[in-house]
Amino acid sequence: QVHLVESGGGSVQAGGTLRLSCAASGDAYESHCMAWFRQAPGKEREGVAAIDSDGSTSYDDSVVKGRFTISQDNAKNTLYLQMNSLKPEDTAMYYCAAEYGGVWCSVSRPVADFTYWGQGTQVTVSS
Repeated sequence: QVHLVESGGGSVQAGGTLRLSCAASGDAYESHCMAWFRQAPGKEREGVAAIDSDGSTSYDDSVVKGRFTISQDNAKNTLYLQMNSLKPEDTAMYYCAAEYGGVWCSVSRPVADFTYWGQGTQVTVSS
């Protein structure tokens, strides 16, 4: 069993920055796919960025447009999302997700294909 805990959300003005963290504990394995998703009220959960054990990353460019960076510290079992140049449309609950084993890892990996989820951290961007 794996437990994911997000932190780092908050309220910022447009153009501001936030760094989200997701700490994994429990039976976390080296081979993994970890991702950040977000969900705004009334909208479906959408993938923002993903990273695999080797550090290969993928992004939803329609969302990120070079503003966000996903990274990880495998020694600390922690996932990060650096968010710059935030916009009001980035307002959402942000979730980290994990899947373990030699799995295909991409931001396009469906929500249903991630076994473990955090409780979410709210990001609010005001204009």
